[in-house]
Amino acid sequence: MWTRMDLKMRGREAFRRNYWSCVIVAFLMALFTAATYKYNITENSDSVSYSRQYSYSSVFDIAGLVGMIFTAFAALLAVIMAVVRVVVGYALIVGGSRFFIANQTENASAGTIGYGFTCGSYGNIILTMFLRDLFTALWSLLFIVPGIIKSYEYRMIPYILAENPGMNYKETFQISKQMMYGQKMDVFVLDLSFIGWRILESITFGVVGLFYVEPYYQATFAELYAETRARAFSSGIIH
Repeated sequence: MWTRMDLKMRGREAFRRNYWSCVIVAFLMALFTAATYKYNITENSDSVSYSRQYSYSSVFDIAGLVGMIFTAFAALLAVIMAVVRVVVGYALIVGGSRFFIANQTENASAGTIGYGFTCGSYGNIILTMFLRDLFTALWSLLFIVPGIIKSYEYRMIPYILAENPGMNYKETFQISKQMMYGQKMDVFVLDLSFIGWRILESITFGVVGLFYVEPYYQATFAELYAETRARAFSSGIIH
């Protein structure tokens, strides 16, 4: 059974051995890792004062018009980012996962991150990753906890696709679920073990995250995948 200390030590060693490639790949993955993009648009009703000197029978509320334009622009931007996440981000996440898997045993090339576009199974990757996010979101609508549990149940999907890009999405989901069986809480604690680094990342406005935390984190979870994959093979979950 794996331990947090062992995974993080091996991940750190693999990351440091191929430092700049890991930094580049982890940065590109981080751009598309966030599950949602949230835009908060508030309207202050006191920000516009109406003077009694104006007596137009029909007048455009300039502030309201600007607000509508801003809202429409923000909505359009959100749609564009969502589309980019689907058509570009999913493939980069899978390609990045493949990079960190390969980087365990060799100095992988940063170009590996483009694997999702060139493997011949781009459509299947996009479909499977989209369904992963969709199912997680739907479970989250019930309560927060089921959504969190499902997110950990689906944690291995990008790695499975990285090695088997043409695998049917149903099989991919099933294998990830079996691989994570009995490990979700341990993996949650592994995530929590990076909280100190995340605080430091915030304090340094992302600098530490870019040059250390993200590649260290991705390398550690590639080690986790290797461990769960080996256990799955030995227990007959996968063949």
